Amino acid sequence: MSNAEIDRLEVVQKITAKQITQVEASHLLGISYRQVKRIVKRYRQYGVVALVSKRRGKPANNRIASTVKQTALALLHDHYHDFAPTFANEKLSECHGIRCSSETLRKWMIEDGIWQAKTKRHACIHQPRARRAQFGELIQIDGSPHDWFEGRGDRCNLTVFIDDATSCLLALHFTLTETTQAYMEALDNYLKQHGRPVALYADKHSIFRVNMKDCDAQLTQFARACRTLDIELIHANTAQAKGRVERANQTLQDRLVKELRLQGINNIEDANAHLPTFIDDYNRRFEKPAKSSADAHRQVLHDAQQVQQILSIHNKRTLSKNLTCQYNNVQYQIQTKTKGYRLRKSTITVIESFDGTVTLLHKGKSLDYRTYQPDEQPATITDEKGINVVVDQVKRRQLAKPQHKPSPDHPWKRSL
Repeated sequence: MSNAEIDRLEVVQKITAKQITQVEASHLLGISYRQVKRIVKRYRQYGVVALVSKRRGKPANNRIASTVKQTALALLHDHYHDFAPTFANEKLSECHGIRCSSETLRKWMIEDGIWQAKTKRHACIHQPRARRAQFGELIQIDGSPHDWFEGRGDRCNLTVFIDDATSCLLALHFTLTETTQAYMEALDNYLKQHGRPVALYADKHSIFRVNMKDCDAQLTQFARACRTLDIELIHANTAQAKGRVERANQTLQDRLVKELRLQGINNIEDANAHLPTFIDDYNRRFEKPAKSSADAHRQVLHDAQQVQQILSIHNKRTLSKNLTCQYNNVQYQIQTKTKGYRLRKSTITVIESFDGTVTLLHKGKSLDYRTYQPDEQPATITDEKGINVVVDQVKRRQLAKPQHKPSPDHPWKRSL
């Protein structure tokens, strides 16, 4: 007998011993007076057995058919063998019409050996921080290098922009490595869709701040672009401080990887084309309501060409008496209709877009120029995150060259 049935037996025995009335018993058991009368009658006829549920040991009426269970397990083995129970349940419901609770599917997967129950972990306590109240107030950004195509394509990086107030994914962008260009391209797409946020919350990577001593006043290219657009760039002291984007990276490395596999996507171009669909589905499932209905995004004040110039590489140069300057081993000479005396020794901004276009600006105005034949390009400077991509590119370039053995007196063999 269950505990509830034992308690009911004690009350019924008190009724038969005339210690309490049936009306009092109905209040104690929380059932009607007529139901108490039927229970007492069965007890007097059959004894204790009358209080035991007749459904015990029999399958439930709402039990899922065994054929449905076997079909679900077969689909899991064929298509979703490494899916978590919640994600697998969504796919079974959406793609195959099999509906059950996530916990039921979890039990089936554990029994079949597809999934293992997680042991209880010791919780790592961190100081909680309340979400921002308005959408667009604080955007957490991060890069997630990962084998997104599971060996079907090159390893790459996913740039993630997530709203602190609602946990909405606002921008995703695949690139080969985590670079300034990757974040600027993601920010450009973000500005086109949503406008300017109040602040961006990033880590202390060298893309966002100069980490050398006594260089606090210097700005990186990305920080300079944010200041020009009037977007505050805030640096987190630890990864846990920007935990929402870190947690989103874990979810993306699970769900997005499997979505790309199901869609048969093996390269960055097709993956970026699929991201808007994935973002809509992700936000539909995981979006949280903001405390305030106000939108903190602001209008972008610059036109499209100016935004493109802002989200480029900027460098300062000083013009010579001949109105020339040098950038990346290329000499530029300003072309003017006058003698150009006012431009001598003036400081200009050299803007290099990521497509290779170079623009020269002086006091916000573009200058016409001509270039001279460049000399040999200097060696490329890269960091630890981009070295693998550079080596792969060099290997492909060397393999594409025809095999040729230079003569011993070739100019590059001569000693200086």
